[in-house]
Amino acid sequence: MNGQFDAIIIGSGITGGWAAKELCERGLKVLIIERGRKVDHGGPEYTDFQAPWEIEYRNLVPESYAVEGWQYLKDKGDWIYRMQHLQFFADTKTYPYSYPPDRPFMWTRGYQLGGRSLTWWRQSYRWSDTDFSANKQDGHGVDWPIRYADLAPWYDHVERFAGISGNPDGLAQLPDGVFQPPWEMSCAERFVADNLRRTRPDRPMIIGRTANLTAPTEEQMALGRGPCQARSHCSRGCSFGAYFSSLSATLPAAERTGNLTILTDQIAHSLIHDPARGRVTGVRTIHSGTMETATYQGRMVFLCASALASAQILLNSPSAAFPTGLANRSDAVGRHVMDHVGGVWAEGTVPGLMDRYEFGRRPNNIYIPHDPKGHAAEGFVRGFGFQGAAARQRPLEGAGRHPGIGAGAKAAAQTFGPWRFRIDLFGEMLPYADNRLTLHPTEKDRWGMPLIHLDCHLHENERRMIAFAQGEAQALLAAGGCADVRGGARYDLPVGAKTHEMGTARMGHDPSSSVLNGWNQAHDVPNLFITDGACMASSGTQNPSLTYMALTARAADHAAGLMREGVI
Repeated sequence: MNGQFDAIIIGSGITGGWAAKELCERGLKVLIIERGRKVDHGGPEYTDFQAPWEIEYRNLVPESYAVEGWQYLKDKGDWIYRMQHLQFFADTKTYPYSYPPDRPFMWTRGYQLGGRSLTWWRQSYRWSDTDFSANKQDGHGVDWPIRYADLAPWYDHVERFAGISGNPDGLAQLPDGVFQPPWEMSCAERFVADNLRRTRPDRPMIIGRTANLTAPTEEQMALGRGPCQARSHCSRGCSFGAYFSSLSATLPAAERTGNLTILTDQIAHSLIHDPARGRVTGVRTIHSGTMETATYQGRMVFLCASALASAQILLNSPSAAFPTGLANRSDAVGRHVMDHVGGVWAEGTVPGLMDRYEFGRRPNNIYIPHDPKGHAAEGFVRGFGFQGAAARQRPLEGAGRHPGIGAGAKAAAQTFGPWRFRIDLFGEMLPYADNRLTLHPTEKDRWGMPLIHLDCHLHENERRMIAFAQGEAQALLAAGGCADVRGGARYDLPVGAKTHEMGTARMGHDPSSSVLNGWNQAHDVPNLFITDGACMASSGTQNPSLTYMALTARAADHAAGLMREGVI
C-alpha cells in the first residue's frame, strides 16, 4: 500500500465500478477507496431469500425511525423503505447534512461496497441528441461538449456488459440500444398502450428498459450471473446476480484481472494537489472506525463518490492555486444541483379483464417518454415523462376497512378488485446557479469534516411543469381508456426525492463556466476525472444511470490512452 497506483477511484457505486473495470482491463493498477463497509455479493446482508416474517419487525419500519435518523420515511414512507433493505441506506443521524428549514433536501445514500448500485431502480434509458443539445437550443445552462454520436458506441458497450432488457421502439427521443428480450406488459397495460397509440400518438407508452437479465450472455454467466426470477426482491440484494450492480458485475470483472485493490471504511477527506505540476498526486483518507488518517498516491484520480459527495471533496481540497476548492476556477463546483421533478400522479380503473391475473412479480414498469416537441406553448421549457404500472387490487388490500363480519368479510378478503393503473412524473429540472451545495461554516461531522449544506428549490419553470403535468397525467389515462381517473400534485416535494442528484461539477466547453471538458477531465487538473452525476450539464427526463455508465467507460478509455502516451 506504500507504492503509487496508476489510478485511484473514490467510490465503488455504479460509476466507480465501471471505472475500475475499464481501467483494470487496460492493465492499470487501480485502488478503490470506499467510505462504507465491505459487503459480499450474496452474503449475509442480502435478504432476498427471507420471508417477510423472518425479517426484523416483520419487515415493517417502526414509526420511531422517522425521528431517529431516518428522515427519508417522512417524505417517502415505509412503502419504499423497509427493514429488508434498510441496511443498504445511510441514516441521517450518523451521517448528517444541512439545509435551510424552509427548503428541505432529501439525500439518499448507501455507504457500503457497491454503494447505491445495490438499491437503484435499474431503469436504463439512453439520451438523444435533443437532450444533449437542449442547453444550447434554449439558453439554459452551458452547452454540452458532446453529442449523442460521441456516446452511442459507449452506450452499446455498457448495455452489452450490464444486460439491459428492452424493446426496440423506434423513438427519436429515446434511442434503441443493445437489448435482451423485454419484459411483457400486462393485459391492462397493453389495453392502455393500444388506446394511446390511437388517441395520443405523441405520447407512446412502452415497456420499461431495465438492467435485469432475461437472457444472460456467456460473459455474464461466467461472472456468476443468472436470469431474473421475477421475484421483485431487487433492493434486498439479488443472490442470482440478475440485476446489474457493482458487486455482481463490474467489480468481479475488475478483480479477475489481478489489478484491483479495494479499501473499505476509508472516508476520502480531500485530494492532494501539486501546484508546480498542476496535477493531483493522491488522496487523504480517514478510517471511519479508528479515525486513523492515511494518504494514498496515484498518477490519476477518478471521483465517483456521487454528485454531492464528489463536490464536497473538491470544496474540501483548497490550495493556493484553488483557494475556493480544487478545480473551481469557474466557481461552478457545488452549483447547478439538479434532480428530477416529481410530485405528480394519476390513477384510474382499467375496465374489464376481470378474468385475468398477474403471474410473478415483474421487476419493471411501463414508461411514457417525453414529448420531443417541447412545451413552449404551455409556458415552460424542457419536458417530462411518466413511469408506472397496472395491477389488480389484491384481495386483502383494504379488507379491514370493509363493513361486515363473518362470511361476508371472509369473502371480501378472497376477492380481487379491478385493474388499477398509476403513473408518476419524472420531469427535467433546469441547472440554476443558486441551487447550490456549500460546506457548512461551523458544523462538522464526527470525522471533523464540514457538513454539506444544500440550498435548493423548484423555480417557476418547474412549477409550471408540475401544473401542466397534473392535467396531462389524467388526460393520458383517460385517453388510454381508464375510468374513475383521479390525480394530484405536490409542489413541496423535496429536491432529491427522485434520487437523481446531478450537476455540481458540470461538463462544458469553457473553463470559466464549467469544471470538466468533453472527456470528463477537469479543465485545470488534467489527471482528475469526474464521471458520476456531478458531471451532468443538464438533467434530461430519463433515469441517468445508464448515461453515467457510458460516460465513465468512455472517460476511462481516454484516460488510459493519455497514460500510455505519457500525457498524465
